[in-house]
Amino acid sequence: MTMPVRCNSEDIADVLLDLVGCGACPGREGERGAASVPIMADWEIRPASASDVEAVAELRAVVLRADLERLGRYDAQRVRQRLRDGFEPAHTWLIEVGGAFAGCVALRPDGDAHWLEHFYLDPRLQGGGIGSGVLRGLLERCDRAGVVVRLNVLQGSQARRLYERHGFTVETEDRVDVFMVRVPRG
Repeated sequence: MTMPVRCNSEDIADVLLDLVGCGACPGREGERGAASVPIMADWEIRPASASDVEAVAELRAVVLRADLERLGRYDAQRVRQRLRDGFEPAHTWLIEVGGAFAGCVALRPDGDAHWLEHFYLDPRLQGGGIGSGVLRGLLERCDRAGVVVRLNVLQGSQARRLYERHGFTVETEDRVDVFMVRVPRG
């Protein structure tokens, strides 16, 4: 049995990227930890496993449904299958509250950048600062490591405001997606 490591929101970045083994942590490339990490109160982040894919696929369908319907792109099977096809547990963490699944986030290395992906939080828990805390922690560590972070968000999604508040800017866009980038802050 592993013991949870207590940390504050400023420590989230160190924990998550140490788990990722982002290459910016000498001697820890590819290494992943196994302990759950409390974020605040009864929130925890734990590494994902392959068995988590269906819970994450369901959450994705719930979180993205309104935006995909607005864009005329919602397909109940496709939204879940796209997650299944791209799910990489080695780069994904689950957010839990009271021991129950509440969200997820992935940070996938790709060349000279990392892709922030599958960042979903149960809609009933959105707006309470959890997403901002997780994102802030990830970005602080990426800044220290000099890592560029990229993401894509659906056109018209309210999540875009969160990303803009944290320094992401539009790199390119099409009628469905907005591709954003955040260069490390000095």
